[in-house]
Amino acid sequence: MSINEYLDQLPPERKLVMEKLRRTVSDNIPPGFEEAMNYGMIGFVVPHSLYPSGYHCDPKTPLPFLGIAAQKNFYALYHMGIYADPALYEWFQTAYSARVSSKLDMGKSCIRFKKADQIPFELIGELVSKMSVQDWISLYENAFRKK
Repeated sequence: MSINEYLDQLPPERKLVMEKLRRTVSDNIPPGFEEAMNYGMIGFVVPHSLYPSGYHCDPKTPLPFLGIAAQKNFYALYHMGIYADPALYEWFQTAYSARVSSKLDMGKSCIRFKKADQIPFELIGELVSKMSVQDWISLYENAFRKK
């Protein structure tokens, strides 16, 4: 499935939200990441041209960094860097509580938004901009790759 096919199968109101979320990420993500369908969602990955080793779970797959999805009951932003970097995680929690009135609904790397009007697009843009490809590769190798 292509990204456009993924978006086209969504109801119109959810498609609009996902397009805005995609644009927010695309406009703010540092150079080097590539957009691709990844794990059934719109993903932003480190291509094999920059990181030939790929993802340790499946080296044929580019190293995942971020994904966005319209799940059944919420919109999701999966940010691997926030899971691996405690300082970034803490920054996001603090910034979120200072700007958004709703409670943060977050797992390890998944940030869930039940209502479209509660998605802090500007904050997501800031979050996405905070980690370069090289930062992510270094953090990934230190945190996840077996030596």
